[in-house]
Amino acid sequence: MQLLKETPVFLIGCLLTGLIFLFWAPEKKDKSDSHSGKSHHGSEHSQTSKALNEADLNIITLSPIAVKRLGIETAPVEVRDMPRTRAYGAEMVLPTGAAVIVSAPLAGTLNHPPGHAFPQVGQRVAKDETILELLPLLSPERAVLTPAERIRFAEAKAAVAQSQIDAEGQLQQALVQQEAARIQLERSQRLLQNNVGTRKAVDDAQAQMKLAEEVLAAARSRKKLVDHIQLDEAAGTLKPMTIRSPLAGIVRTTSVQPGQLISAGAPLFEVMNSEQLWVKVPVYAGELDEIDAGQPVRITLLDGHFSQQDVMGKPVSLPPTALPLSSAVDLYYEIDNHSQRYRPGQKVSVTVPLKGKTNVKSIPWSALIYDVYGGQWVYERLGDNEFARRRVEAGWVDQNRIAILRGPDAGTKIVTAGAAELMGTEFGFAK
Repeated sequence: MQLLKETPVFLIGCLLTGLIFLFWAPEKKDKSDSHSGKSHHGSEHSQTSKALNEADLNIITLSPIAVKRLGIETAPVEVRDMPRTRAYGAEMVLPTGAAVIVSAPLAGTLNHPPGHAFPQVGQRVAKDETILELLPLLSPERAVLTPAERIRFAEAKAAVAQSQIDAEGQLQQALVQQEAARIQLERSQRLLQNNVGTRKAVDDAQAQMKLAEEVLAAARSRKKLVDHIQLDEAAGTLKPMTIRSPLAGIVRTTSVQPGQLISAGAPLFEVMNSEQLWVKVPVYAGELDEIDAGQPVRITLLDGHFSQQDVMGKPVSLPPTALPLSSAVDLYYEIDNHSQRYRPGQKVSVTVPLKGKTNVKSIPWSALIYDVYGGQWVYERLGDNEFARRRVEAGWVDQNRIAILRGPDAGTKIVTAGAAELMGTEFGFAK
């Protein structure tokens, strides 16, 4: 009887115990899973489909329509014999004797010839063209010269005679120098033909011969000018002296005005001829042995881009010059400047050939692109619509091709047209 009374209490306790177990067991399982990091929800967000390779970041995949719209063209990396060259900054300078300052041989009054304008800066003049007229300082109004005028006239005659004597002496000296230069040139050429002399000696002799000819021409022009000076002793019959241009060229400067009274030896004007120019190329002394100084060079503008208007410079042998502060020595080349493309003092870029040839990998110039940090890149074609950006190290340029010192192997197809568009697509600044 007592057991029957306690049975409902026992059943009620068991029922309560089971309910507590049912509610407590799932909570404990969730807590244990959360401590171990194996919850179903957490594993769903932390998993990745594949491991990302850093090399795949430079790969671009385009649609066929995008490839066609960008106009992409490819060509293989080729191995060629490319002459080695190096670009230097240079300066255009006038050759010796290309700029002449004309001075007054006597004191007098200046005027321009009838029918001619007074010479202006920039005016083109021909050789022996009459530029000015000089009336000597004598009184043409009087029939008889005063004592002071006689003294001035005697001084003028003495100055003219001295100028003529000096001009004759300079002409004879120039003739002797030309003859000596000619003999030296012939001797150097004979020694070179007999395999005894050197080509440098012949070049030096040719340069000295050319310099002697320029000095001789200047001496003849001066003698011709002073020989035309004529002074009449009779007052009132003096004729104005004509002053001519010693060479063809451009009036560079003028130092006088019409009607001005000038003294003997005063500078009148300067004429320069820029149809021939010298190119002065400072080269670091440590690189001088690498340069093939006997070969012509290519002169371009400062941008360094080759064009059909570029000219070739021939090496000339001149007295050696150097810049001690910059450890540089000067190389000189001569160009034909009849088109007046270049001006004296203009800065240009000169592509100088180096000794030897190198068998290197090369690509078209249009395939090379630069990033904002100056890095050099090309795009390699992996498939029909896949392209990969590869770093390269460019060497030198020859006929619109660039030597590649480090980069893709020979035969690798790279993008030659549309590389800039591909970079814009990759970095998102192009459509």
